[in-house]
Amino acid sequence: MLSAKKLDNIIKKTGIGAAELAEKMVRPGMDKKQAVIALKNWRKGLVRPIPRKADVEALAGALGVETVKISEWHSLVKYAPTSPRKAGLVTKLIAGREAQEALDLLKFTHKRAASMIEKALKSAVASADEDSADVENLYVSQARVDGAGVRVGTKRWIAKDRGRAHRIRKMASHIHITVTEI
Repeated sequence: MLSAKKLDNIIKKTGIGAAELAEKMVRPGMDKKQAVIALKNWRKGLVRPIPRKADVEALAGALGVETVKISEWHSLVKYAPTSPRKAGLVTKLIAGREAQEALDLLKFTHKRAASMIEKALKSAVASADEDSADVENLYVSQARVDGAGVRVGTKRWIAKDRGRAHRIRKMASHIHITVTEI
């Protein structure tokens, strides 16, 4: 995935204009005007249109850097059976740390969400390794948890005395982990 921060920093350092980069990004299905619009969106952090691998390689070639220098790798666990509040405590532990240090920390964290977050982090590191990034220089650039609502298949009510019923809300969460090369 294309990293907006890294791309913007490298464009500012090199001083290449958007029109020059867009000319080198033109491919079948994307003309120069669409390439300029896509490049502006990607610099803002928007992924409209979604950058293809060929687009990232073309950008890296035009900027004179390797593709890993403008890339980041993302992993997502959807509907994890833990509340966002509890999983958020664990993600705050690993945000900004090196990937290996974060994995070691998660291994010895006594929280239920730690195993789910560890799987997501391992997946992001494996994606980076597949794209030939230096795994030793990866760090967790973003770790966040979003609410996914009430878990599917859980009882909504529990019977209480005198015919009353109390609500049960077992929450689920989406866990997002992003790693970047230093």
